[in-house]
Amino acid sequence: MHLSNILFLDIETVPQYPAFEKAEETYQKLWEEKARFLLKTEEDTPASVFERAGIYAEFGKIVCISVGIINDRGPKRELRIKSYANEDEAALLKEFNSLLDKHFSGDEHLLCGHNGKEFDFPYIARRMLIHGMPLPRILDIAGKKPWEIKHLDTMQMWKFGDFKNFTSLKLLAHVFGLPTPKDDIDGSQVAGVFWEEKNLPRIVTYCEKDVVTLVQVFLRMNQMPMLTDEELDS
Repeated sequence: MHLSNILFLDIETVPQYPAFEKAEETYQKLWEEKARFLLKTEEDTPASVFERAGIYAEFGKIVCISVGIINDRGPKRELRIKSYANEDEAALLKEFNSLLDKHFSGDEHLLCGHNGKEFDFPYIARRMLIHGMPLPRILDIAGKKPWEIKHLDTMQMWKFGDFKNFTSLKLLAHVFGLPTPKDDIDGSQVAGVFWEEKNLPRIVTYCEKDVVTLVQVFLRMNQMPMLTDEELDS
């Protein structure tokens, strides 16, 4: 397996509105129904848990997709990182869709994410359908057998069939002795950085760091040589 056939990716998502009160009426009512399952205390309200709307494709949107490709076909390896970031989600997804169709549509190609099978891959597919876009081959899994789906997931790899626990990328990086990702912001702050700070480049930096960590964790789990600083800076 050539590492260059794997597209490593991470996405960042936010609620579709900056605040619950600013959402349109139908959206508010639908979120209130959804939020009933998220209310844990008497103080919780649909508005107070609205920051979690971004994790649901029906209520959130993608603001950044960062991808990494390891070029292992030359004299030395190098990691290439590219980000698709835009306030206009449709434009972002159109660009990303084009990448997949042009360069990752063969039987030899794979997508890799951390919790990608449960979050990143279906989220991207759902948002594409919402925007009326055709699904690229690698994301269109309808009717496919499990072994025909070209998706890798480092969290699933770490579970070894154990379904009890969620293991974060940050925790895996720690146990493998890798630099800890997300040293600037964490997932709970992305919506604020997007809606309040209007600082999309900060989110891109955060997302790209996760892709680097994802790649290093994947290599470590497959007992392959880690990328050196020189290979990362290429």
